[in-house]
Amino acid sequence: MQKLFSAALLAASLLLSACEGPAADLPPLPTGGAGPYRLAAEDQIRVTVFEDTRLSGEFRVSDSGTVAIPLLGPVQVRGLTVSEAEARIRREFQRRQLLQDPGVAVQITEYRPIFVLGMVQRGGQFPFQPNMTVLSAVALAGGFNYRAVQDEVSVTRVDSNGTSREYRAERPSLLQPGDVVMVFERRF
Repeated sequence: MQKLFSAALLAASLLLSACEGPAADLPPLPTGGAGPYRLAAEDQIRVTVFEDTRLSGEFRVSDSGTVAIPLLGPVQVRGLTVSEAEARIRREFQRRQLLQDPGVAVQITEYRPIFVLGMVQRGGQFPFQPNMTVLSAVALAGGFNYRAVQDEVSVTRVDSNGTSREYRAERPSLLQPGDVVMVFERRF
């Protein structure tokens, strides 16, 4: 009788642990409070220099965090907000005495991509759009496959210090550019 009770207790314990999601030990994905968007490698920006349109154009942020502006060469923009990037480019034109009081506008034309992996139809790299949720990212990947855990995923995000951290996220969780979404496989 004791062995039967122990076996039943072990089976119940295994069933309860199987009900717990694969991301249960991960901290929840932070919501809001991220502050203004900061530029990083693979973002594409449009720089408009009002005094001379030949200096304007679209530029991709390099791996080193720079954009190559005509006459200026590489200008460091990684980690800057759009308004901070405008101010830095403006200062560079003034510092090099190329333009006295330049009007500079910067806007993001393409964010760095997100990645969706795991139990989806077509995992891979996808373009980020503002207000993108986990569910809309999975939809871009063709949806969940038949083996997917559909109520929670893990999201790996690089913080402002450059450290990758993994979080637990749900379908309506908001993503950020560069996030990696991992859709888990069901245990049974």
